[in-house]
Amino acid sequence: MGVVTYEMEVATSISPAKMFKAFVLDADNLFPKVVPQAIKSTELLEGDGGPGSIKKITFGEGSQFKYVKHKVEGIDKENFSYSYSVIEGDALMNTLEKISYETKFVAAPDGGSICKSTSKYYTIGDIEIKEEQIKAGKERASGMYKAVEAYLLANPDVYN
Repeated sequence: MGVVTYEMEVATSISPAKMFKAFVLDADNLFPKVVPQAIKSTELLEGDGGPGSIKKITFGEGSQFKYVKHKVEGIDKENFSYSYSVIEGDALMNTLEKISYETKFVAAPDGGSICKSTSKYYTIGDIEIKEEQIKAGKERASGMYKAVEAYLLANPDVYN
C-alpha cells in the first residue's frame, strides 16, 4: 500500500466560524441545496454525526460516481477543524483502500478565512495515482468551497 498526500488552500471572504458552520456542521443539508448536481443527499447510517459516525453521500447526476460512505474521524468546533475518511463507494475505483481528509478554517489577514485541506490517498498494492486524478479532485473541492461562499454571500444572515 502506498500513500499519496496533497495539500490545498482556498481563500474566502467569509469568517472561519461561518464557513465551518456551513461547510462542516450543516453540510448534510446545505450541499444538496447549493450543489445538487454534485451532492444529491446525505444519510446518517451510524452514530450522532460526531467521531465514529458513518454517513452515506449520494452523488448528483453531474457526478461520475454513485455514492461514498464517510467515517467521521474528528470534529473540533473551537478550532474549526474536521477530519473524515471515505471508506466505501465507487469513488475509490477499486484502486484505493480509503481517502482521508483533514480540513481546517483559519482566519485570514483580511477578515475572511483560508481553508487548509490535506488529502491522503491510500492505494491498494502498487497502484499509482495519476496527476490528472489529483487535479480533478482539487478542482471539485475548490468548486464546493466557492459554491458555499457564494451561498453565504447571497444569504448573509444564515449561520450567524
